[in-house]
Amino acid sequence: MGSLKQNLANNILSGGKFDATDLSGTVPASNVNNDSLTNLTTFSPSLGDTIKSVASDPSPATEGDFWYNTTEGALKGYVQIKAWSSGANMGTTRWDISGAGTQTSAFGAGGYNPPSPGGLTATEEYSGYSWITSGNLGNARYGAGSAGTQTAGLLFGGCNAGTPIGTNVTEEYNGSSWTSGNAMNTTRYYMAGFGIQTASVGAGGTDFPSPIIVSETEEYDGTSWTISNNLNTGRKQFSGMAGTQTAGLAFGGDTPGVTAATEVYDGTSWTSVNSMNTSKWQGAFGAVGTATGALSFGGRTSPSPAITSETEEYDGSSWTISSATLGTSTRNMGVAGSRTAGLKFGGLVVTPAITNSTEEYNSNINSFTAAAWTSGGNYPSSVFLIGSATNSPQTASLAFGGQDPARVNTSNEYNGTSWTAGGTMPAVYADGMEGGTQTAAFGAGGYQPARTNVTVEYNGTSWSSGGNLSAVCSQGCGTGTLTAGLVFGGEPNPSNIFKTAEYDGTSWADVNNLNQATTGNATAFGTQTAAIRNRGINPGVSPSFCKTTESYDGTSWTTLSDSNFGGRGSGGFGTQSDGVSYGGEAAPASTILTVTEQWDGTAWVSTANLADTNGYSSGNAGSASAGLSIAGFPNTNTTREFSGQTSTITASTLTTS
Repeated sequence: MGSLKQNLANNILSGGKFDATDLSGTVPASNVNNDSLTNLTTFSPSLGDTIKSVASDPSPATEGDFWYNTTEGALKGYVQIKAWSSGANMGTTRWDISGAGTQTSAFGAGGYNPPSPGGLTATEEYSGYSWITSGNLGNARYGAGSAGTQTAGLLFGGCNAGTPIGTNVTEEYNGSSWTSGNAMNTTRYYMAGFGIQTASVGAGGTDFPSPIIVSETEEYDGTSWTISNNLNTGRKQFSGMAGTQTAGLAFGGDTPGVTAATEVYDGTSWTSVNSMNTSKWQGAFGAVGTATGALSFGGRTSPSPAITSETEEYDGSSWTISSATLGTSTRNMGVAGSRTAGLKFGGLVVTPAITNSTEEYNSNINSFTAAAWTSGGNYPSSVFLIGSATNSPQTASLAFGGQDPARVNTSNEYNGTSWTAGGTMPAVYADGMEGGTQTAAFGAGGYQPARTNVTVEYNGTSWSSGGNLSAVCSQGCGTGTLTAGLVFGGEPNPSNIFKTAEYDGTSWADVNNLNQATTGNATAFGTQTAAIRNRGINPGVSPSFCKTTESYDGTSWTTLSDSNFGGRGSGGFGTQSDGVSYGGEAAPASTILTVTEQWDGTAWVSTANLADTNGYSSGNAGSASAGLSIAGFPNTNTTREFSGQTSTITASTLTTS
């Protein structure tokens, strides 16, 4: 990848979304030529470092490719996502543990946890969510070779006492209990193990008295062990291993002396291939991946306790250092999974201390489409302070009232393409608090035509009166549905700026107050029992244009992370865990914002900017993946459709680097 593409990819990898600084607002077709995007402001493309515009997505596409789809009006690309994340802790803390299986269906057995004088018998199974206890090994041990799956596993060799005395014992696992199999020909521990229960390989290792190094390879056919050809480089405590009985891989280890040597096994003999980037040992005793797609992580890089978090991927030819590292540097751990979905459990960490932690590795090529704003069908009139059914979808929404500059009593319905007239309101309406859907909406307070506490309801055809608020109010916020509505904040009564009220479709009930005094048409989205409030004005505080975020759980409000921008008159849509806030007016007054931020339930991240400055006091509806902004100030009839960033795993159809 060129530097431009690398920066775009790195931005996604580090933040999960495009930042507004990556692209200057929306990317309209007029701003794209056949060679590159011309409104990229952060980077300076050079020859060969451009993003082409195309009418349809290229096929096949390669990891790192970015392009602008002129038909869809979207910036798209394929991005490699690599990351380690925490899983559930094991029940038994241990190191020198053996295991096998997949990331979501693995077992871990045996291991060592001083001051116990010998190995452990404990077995646990991992589901991808939690570890559960299973049947114990018949023979306590640590540092054993392992192979197979969660329902057909195999353990062989290992150390069976506190002193380094090896064993040749074999045990088979059926998913609940262990039974004895025939013994190996050579007593050893700290060996390489891979394959399945009925066709596995054990190679290398050590035995008492140390430092004996074993080169011998043995194959298991589900009944007995047969001696095969030796490793080219005898070693113990491998960095890792992978594969099957006829296509295996062993890498790293202690010869003695730390090595990066990699060897491939074809079912008969071993062949040396390209070495790892870093010499490592004391990694794992089970396999992760295949001979053409393996994973190595953790271990030690020298005889001294230099434990690493480095991760390397093998593609059948060479090793590449991954951009992701273990959350905690670990050695002598249990492992399972594949190159793209690896699993680490237990082990010894830097302190030194034994751990029961679990980490999961994921490396996928994702089909990526950047978030964007595009133009929808124009609203029938140019208005701001407009009402809208905030919980309606992008393709079936409702807007009503507004000011142009006089207040109006019209309502209009949107089908995702164009607007058609709806029922006429009982009176003009503007600057109120709204919620609901296209066929079941409410508007409360605001100006009808004077500031009021009246509620109006829409059934998809006509408007009628609903229950009154406890006080006249305007410039507040609304969300929820007609039968489970929520409003909060507003003015002019000083008590309103903290007030929250819930609607049951008939009457309003005042409930627990906001923590932050709010007016100025702040962002609101969600439901009556799971809502978000962001931005707005905090009267009496300087600066009064606030960034505060609060969440409502149906009982009380909790203050969360601030947004990056303060302002009033901002719009928003989505859920309590996935929402969008956009536009508004910031200090100094009349500074109209085009910024858009996405909320993930914890923090705000900048995403695609609005293409215009009319997102102040607009109507809004939809979700974080398909939102809608309607009209706004300065008075406009523009409808803007938001499409959230999408990322779909397509690794099977792509060429990897």
